[in-house]
Amino acid sequence: MIRPILTEIGIFLIPFAVYALFLAASRSGLFARSSWPVYIVARLALVALVLVIAGMIGMAHYGAGPDSTYVPAHVENGKFVPQK
Repeated sequence: MIRPILTEIGIFLIPFAVYALFLAASRSGLFARSSWPVYIVARLALVALVLVIAGMIGMAHYGAGPDSTYVPAHVENGKFVPQK
């Protein structure tokens, strides 16, 4: 369960990382308050939310089938059986 959550957090952070790379490449003040105005942060957050929603739809659409069953790793007859 933690993997999909971390994936969505990573997807959310992509626009902010791209903007930070742009600021670093253009030698603007990366940590300067003037480089992160509210309207830019709001646009980045909006793009990030759209990416997260698209990622969730993609996972729901192209993820495991509805009849698939997760079998966790377990010990069977004294031997470790990996997840399926």
